[in-house]
Amino acid sequence: MRIVFIGAVTFSYSALEHLISMGADIVGVCTLKASKFNSDHVDLSQISALNGIPSLYTDNINSDETKDWIKYKAPDIIFCFGWSKLLKRRILELAPLGVIGFHPAALPANRGRHPLIWALVLGLEKTASTFFFMNHRADGGDILSQCDIQISDEDDASSLYNKMTQIALGQIEEFVPKIASNKYLRQNQDKSLASSWRKRNIADGMIDWRMSARSIHNLVRGLTRPYVGASLLDGGQEVKVWKTQLVFDVPVNIEPGKILKFEYGKPIIKCGEDAICLLVTEPLFKPKVGSYL
Repeated sequence: MRIVFIGAVTFSYSALEHLISMGADIVGVCTLKASKFNSDHVDLSQISALNGIPSLYTDNINSDETKDWIKYKAPDIIFCFGWSKLLKRRILELAPLGVIGFHPAALPANRGRHPLIWALVLGLEKTASTFFFMNHRADGGDILSQCDIQISDEDDASSLYNKMTQIALGQIEEFVPKIASNKYLRQNQDKSLASSWRKRNIADGMIDWRMSARSIHNLVRGLTRPYVGASLLDGGQEVKVWKTQLVFDVPVNIEPGKILKFEYGKPIIKCGEDAICLLVTEPLFKPKVGSYL
């Protein structure tokens, strides 16, 4: 089964590496040399070259050049794992078996942007790893494989990304032979259960001390590495917050944003409900006790 692989993020690299280790017939790889919007961007050309696989840099996956390049590779199927632009019909119809996409959420729920970040920011206890047949609707095609991903209180963006990757690689190992032998199943998405997450913006990453400590903690764990990090403003200077800890049993008659004290050299700040300790910031954050943010 001839496969063209499209991807440009850390998960794409892991998936491609796993497919190669499985002996999959990867006949071409489309990737990005650089990305302005994926903080987990990875250029797949090096791993392709090491394994003798032709690769193509493309800033426009739907261009004539890209279409002709993929068509020349005569793929039976296309895998698109980690690509932020929608594929148009001219690409979706190139391979007889179609295009398999990936979305780390429990489709048909939670289609759209930033699924791992939103799952953590919203404090969900569970999400999913979903492979599906792509069509002209974003994340709307028939489901090929879906597995739950449990989210613990200790998880952050990095650990959840790793969980997602390991579960997804197991799914790939299971469904690739089924597709090759035409023994796979397709499950229609129930449109009545569909929902979508919107694209996040800079304001979504700014800490508002009127939020509860739990909400701020979830924001930080959702945006920590490999993503861009949550931010606070200190006299107009942006400070990145990478790790926090909840603090309870604090007085309720104190305004949000007040620096309560330092504990083991880390500032504790009153929130709309409870307080939060800033464990890791960039640059190092040393506000004055009693001051306000």
